[in-house]
Amino acid sequence: MFNFFKRKFRNIKKLPTFLFFLPVSMIKLSKICMKTEVVDPNKCVDPEKFPFITVTWHNRLLFYPAMFKRPIRKKTVAMVSASRDGQYVTDICRLFGIRSVRGSSSKKGFVAFTDALKFLEEKCNISITPDGPRGPRYKMSKGPIALASMTGYRVLPVSVNYSSYWELRSWDKFQIPKPWAKITLVLGNPIKIPADLSDEDTEKWRKTVEDALNAISEIKK
Repeated sequence: MFNFFKRKFRNIKKLPTFLFFLPVSMIKLSKICMKTEVVDPNKCVDPEKFPFITVTWHNRLLFYPAMFKRPIRKKTVAMVSASRDGQYVTDICRLFGIRSVRGSSSKKGFVAFTDALKFLEEKCNISITPDGPRGPRYKMSKGPIALASMTGYRVLPVSVNYSSYWELRSWDKFQIPKPWAKITLVLGNPIKIPADLSDEDTEKWRKTVEDALNAISEIKK
């Protein structure tokens, strides 16, 4: 019986939007009740400096939208997987005032890339989870490097760190902050990617951005 309902649920491509109001409201309320801090040494949270191609690890997304004020969220476009789970993320982003482009390295990648170019020209940040949608965890894909190299816009590492948290048993060990934990939004140094990269240079810059994101995410390997 359980497997029957599980299969039925997985066949649902889109859930009613009202189902997401409760979790989004809980995130917003929890953020108000918790201690928060923004570490932004380069003053990148400034629309005058947009756009950036931001990269954030998949397991840090829960409070990511809530840590930015609404005017910043309206200038942010998330690159979301074309999968069923990606549809849920898209619906949640919409309730935060964040638009989405759908696609990944494994599905509809060209469409997402083309849409991202359009929004960058409109001075909107493109937000990418470079280890999504299925990992491996903390492993940067080449997508953000290719996009930055083609457009000339800088890559901005962004992390949301919790002073204490639970980890889910998912591939990314998704993090949920414990009650009264401190939430810190950290913006790293913008990284300029050269144009016309060789495969070797692409890998070098991919590793450079990966290391920078791991550093502000306080990941020890």
